[in-house]
Amino acid sequence: MPQAAHEHPPVTAWFCLCAQPKHEHIAAAHLRQLAGLEVFLPRIRFKRATARGAVRVTEALFPGYLFARFIWPADLRAVQHARGVRGVVHFGDRWPSIGGDVIAGLRATLGAEELHVVDDALAPGDVVRVAEGSLRGLLAVVAPVQSGRERVAVLMEFLGRQTMVKLPVAVLVREGGGRASVI
Repeated sequence: MPQAAHEHPPVTAWFCLCAQPKHEHIAAAHLRQLAGLEVFLPRIRFKRATARGAVRVTEALFPGYLFARFIWPADLRAVQHARGVRGVVHFGDRWPSIGGDVIAGLRATLGAEELHVVDDALAPGDVVRVAEGSLRGLLAVVAPVQSGRERVAVLMEFLGRQTMVKLPVAVLVREGGGRASVI
């Protein structure tokens, strides 16, 4: 039976929490110190181009949000005032809970580490950005013929024509998951 707008959720349930920007991990750590709480912070790890070159970063899968299972309303105040937490997601008097099957499905997908690692393997047609060196910032397309594990041939638009360049895989970052046709 659906919850009426004025009714409260079950006594112990999963709730979506809003975290302070880029503080999901801090909120999760402080919530885990509270007795009787279960915390779920799904994360994603991927390669990103930065000013220092390509680096692997880990971020919240749902930026600004995490999940906690607690006794409502007994733990509500402690949860809302935990460091890094902005509040529990609610709509007026309605405090929606999340089904345990939804959290179990996410956990099954992510594994015990609550982490999804994005595969960095490059395939022909992948659009990449050069993250280091004199070609930093330029876009390229992975060529059909790869030259081993450590280096990859890419096609770059250079001086008005396509040029094949061999670069170390470590300096390439896949751009938005898109593919381009290779000539």
